[in-house]
Amino acid sequence: MQQKLSFIFCLLIFKIGFSSTVNYEVRMPNPNTHYFEITMNVNDFIKDSFDISMPTWAPGSYLIRDFSKNIESLTAFSGKSSIKIEQITKNTWRIYSKKSSGISIQYRVYAFEMSVRTSFLDDSHGYFNGTSIFMFIDELKNKPSTVSIYPYKDWKKVSTALKKIGSNPLKYEAKNYDELVDSPFEIGNHDTFSFEASGAKHHVAIYGIGNHDTLKLKTDMAKIVEAATDVFGENPNKEYTFIIHNLTVGSGGLEHSHSTTLQVNRWTYSEEDYKGFLSLVAHEYFHLWNVKRIKPLAFTNFDYNNENYTDLLWIMEGFTSYYDELLLYRAGFYSEDEILNKLIGSISSIENQPGNKVMSVTDASFNAWIKGYKPNENSYNSSISYYTKGSVIANMLDLKIIQATQGKKSLDNVFQLLYQNYYKKNNTGITLQNFVDALQTVSGMDFSDFYNTHIKGTKSIDYKSIFAYAGYDLTSIESKKVSLGVNIRDNVVKSVNRNSSAEFGGLSVNDEILAVNGFRFEGDMGSIISKMNVNDTLSLLISRDNIVKTISFPLLEATSLYFSINKNGKESNLISTKWLRKL
Repeated sequence: MQQKLSFIFCLLIFKIGFSSTVNYEVRMPNPNTHYFEITMNVNDFIKDSFDISMPTWAPGSYLIRDFSKNIESLTAFSGKSSIKIEQITKNTWRIYSKKSSGISIQYRVYAFEMSVRTSFLDDSHGYFNGTSIFMFIDELKNKPSTVSIYPYKDWKKVSTALKKIGSNPLKYEAKNYDELVDSPFEIGNHDTFSFEASGAKHHVAIYGIGNHDTLKLKTDMAKIVEAATDVFGENPNKEYTFIIHNLTVGSGGLEHSHSTTLQVNRWTYSEEDYKGFLSLVAHEYFHLWNVKRIKPLAFTNFDYNNENYTDLLWIMEGFTSYYDELLLYRAGFYSEDEILNKLIGSISSIENQPGNKVMSVTDASFNAWIKGYKPNENSYNSSISYYTKGSVIANMLDLKIIQATQGKKSLDNVFQLLYQNYYKKNNTGITLQNFVDALQTVSGMDFSDFYNTHIKGTKSIDYKSIFAYAGYDLTSIESKKVSLGVNIRDNVVKSVNRNSSAEFGGLSVNDEILAVNGFRFEGDMGSIISKMNVNDTLSLLISRDNIVKTISFPLLEATSLYFSINKNGKESNLISTKWLRKL
């Protein structure tokens, strides 16, 4: 009898757990106030109490943003009876449900930060990225949920990648919390159009006035989709949604599994800026595979309360940055000179930054939370971008693989292997060792030395030898000239370069420059320095913390590296064709 009762009890608990649901409602009755009104309906979660939390960050943007700061008027009800709520951490509240089978939790979210990572609401439209809107119950994160959208009365359109299951209100379903918050919403009267590419239907929602040409976008975005899909051999989606915001100041893009949000200057579609827009499209679309499906092991089960550390962002973002330019070449938007100039520009950028000798790309990845997304006046001296450095490493590895296999394999094949083994077969994440093993499998090479010196280490790469594999001569020229080594804005020092005249001479960030060599400073330090020679004394009258003082020091010589690249006429057709190939 005791065993039978235990079985019935366990079965009851299983049925209760299985049937528990969290469904959301989003309202925006007064958009000019910038508040979304959220209802979170919790059903059949029979407990004395449970906790609800608001994420602290948004996947794809590695910074603690504390979205709970925008929550107001949090209340909970069982039927018409109010339920006690207690805040227990900065982003978590305890709901004393007393085994009630139906709980309605209501709160307001202030939404007035126009970025791809956050949420925004005004009288022209509403947009939200899910982690800034939807609270969660940790035990139910893997359960299906629905979200019902009640648009402002004058708005007719809702765009999202989630599957629609109702029309009044507009209702959508998500297989779990991860999918829910990985599917941003655009709500209003925005322009919409669609196009077919790589066996998938692509929906485009464009908010804001701009100089875009719909027919041209359909054609050109389709070319990018096809170029990206060609790398992997298949497209993982049957449908995909682009949300594009035309603004005065854009904030870039953010990737999602079935969609992306792009925020750009409204006039970016003119000829001189249009390729930059297409590069952003290519970058975020390539993330469909690289980071959303080929992902770090640390991203297989998101912790929305804390930092999620990985040393692989140089692959996830840096390699994507390499491909966002390469895809434009393959799709016919860049000439050979243009793609080479892009690649050489990245090399010049990192090789002239002091932080390149201080921070490795793995360290830059791991410390994105406190350094990459929180730069300060010394970041140029002490850190490096895993985007830029990662893109250069991708370029070098691509050429090394092509050389080792005599043009039979490339970095494309490494991504194909990772996609098949770690997404298609197991849908799990990768480690740094998994990536190194994939390099070796595809190329037959031992990459341990390259790994130790250029990935975990900070030694400069032998670019000249590697570019020679594909028949290009890379020339680096040292330029030596007198330099102060500062960044000055509005007569105030904003940064001081390491080992510069300014650093050795005692000039500091936040110093206000009043006079130079006895003359009132008018803001053009470059012109003054250009007329001086090495070891000439520079005399500055400065204000530091409102104390006026004079400092004098000799000007030193600074060295900059300039790179150029040209065909040497000895290239192997196999190698150059495999690398810089058109679709």
